[in-house]
This record gives sequence, structure tokens and C-alpha cells, in this order.
Amino acid sequence: MKSISLLSIIVPLLASLAVAADAPVRHRILCCDYTGGRVAIVSDKGEIEWEFPAKNPMDCWLLPNGNVLFCDHPGAREVTPDKKIVWEYKAAKGGQCDACQPLPDGRVLVAESFLGRLIEVNRDGTIAKEIKVDSHPKVVSHQFRGTRKTADGHYIVCLMDEKKIVELDGDGKVLKEIPLEGHNHAAVKLPNGNMIVTLWDKTRVVEMDPSLKVVWEVGENELPGNTLRIPTGVQRLANGNTIICNFIGHGFIGKQPQVIEVTPDKKIVWEFADHARFKTVNEIQIIDTPADVIRGEALR
Repeated sequence: MKSISLLSIIVPLLASLAVAADAPVRHRILCCDYTGGRVAIVSDKGEIEWEFPAKNPMDCWLLPNGNVLFCDHPGAREVTPDKKIVWEYKAAKGGQCDACQPLPDGRVLVAESFLGRLIEVNRDGTIAKEIKVDSHPKVVSHQFRGTRKTADGHYIVCLMDEKKIVELDGDGKVLKEIPLEGHNHAAVKLPNGNMIVTLWDKTRVVEMDPSLKVVWEVGENELPGNTLRIPTGVQRLANGNTIICNFIGHGFIGKQPQVIEVTPDKKIVWEFADHARFKTVNEIQIIDTPADVIRGEALR
């Protein structure tokens, strides 16, 4: 019987690991193409697997059952892979839906601008809960952006036009108000208590600790070849990297990547740039990593 040396096993193993380490990062994604008027799933090879029309889509989620939940200005919908609408909320007269979130009890959280309210909608389309938000924007269509309900029953709300974030308790009482230097599009509370925020007019992404000290940030011109042009959606991955949607509207469409992945030391490891088929990507969910959105595991 021929003996097998330990070296003959280790060398090929190390070689294979080296190849894996050098392999390009790829992602399967769900995204909102705001200007393109659709929500789409794109494979890690760049193929469009699924798409559904939407009028200025603002938020989107891939649910554990394979359906897609999203909101656009007219309302919110849950759509199956074969494009059947199985749940729908139509915005109240004068309302505009600017954020949504699936909740553990089966309800859907919706933020309605113009009406200045957060609502939790039942599966039969009825409103189970309504919270009026004390908000006085100059531009009413810029009232709400990223809005999330946290595990403790609180609400984190981006009052974009008023340049602040408010944290409300379950009854709508203001627990905390965070003033910002610019218009905020997303605010994600992380497990360590920090919060990551995108400031689209100041073209910055900042992570703040509970005392509001900035502990990490990406500035407008820090990433070579990827000037921030209206950073909007954001997702923090389990490996510590940050996904940033670069809206690149207002004259910059087609000129640079629409989404980037940045390491903690600010190296770009992945880009999404499909200008032939997508215009302005304002929200995204990385869906090739395990994360139960119902349980709040997708940090976005």
C-alpha cells in the first residue's frame, strides 16, 4: 500500500483556499429601481430572475416563503414568484408609502408620507395600529424615508426633510431625537447599539455609537472611482462589510456603480453596475446570505 504524505494533502488544500480567497465577490440581490419603475431579483451572474412593475418603489424584502414584499408610492404588496398579488395595502387618499417592513406577528409596517403616520396592516388589509408622527416637513413628499420597528417594539423613523431621526415607543411617544447635518434616507440600528445612517445631500454614510459619536464613516470622495452620489439604502452584512446604494440621480445616471460593498477599512470588494437595465437603485437586500427578515436578521 502506498503511503500518503501529509504534505501531499496540505499543499493542494492551501492552493484551493488561495483560489477561493482570490475569487471575486458575487451577490444575488433584490432591489428597487426607483426611476426604472420596478422591483427585481438579480442573480449573482447578473441575470434578472424576477421582476415586477412598481411606481417609484421605495422599500423591498424577500420573505422566507419566497414572496417579495415591497412598497411604492401607491401602496404595498406581497407578490409570489409567479407574480400573483397575495396581499395588498393601497395608500389612503393623499398618502404616499415610503417604507415598509414585515413584522413577526404577520402584520406589515408602512410609513405614509403626507398623512404623517405609521400603520401596521393586518393580512386582510385592515389597519391594526396607527401612530401619528409629529412631523412638519417643508417638502411633504420628503417626510418619511427609512422606517423600522425594532425587537423591543420601538420605531426608528427617518424624518428626511427635517434632518433628524426619531425613536418612538410602541405608543408613539418620542424616546430619542437625533439631529443630523443632512437629509437622511436610511437608519439601521445594529445589534451592538450603534446606528448606521445615510445622508444623501451630504453624501456621507456614518455609523454612530449610542452617544452619537461617529465611529465609522465613508465620505463623498473616499472611495476611488466611486464618488458618493446620493447614498440611499444601506445594509450591514454579517462579515462587517457595508452595502451602500449609490442613487447617482440628478445628472449622474449611468456614470458609476449603482451599489457597492465596502469593508470596514474602506476597500471596495463588490460593485453592481447595470446601466443598460437599471436606472436608480435606491434600496437593496443582499439575498445570498441566510437572514430571516421576519426576525430582523437582515440589517437594512
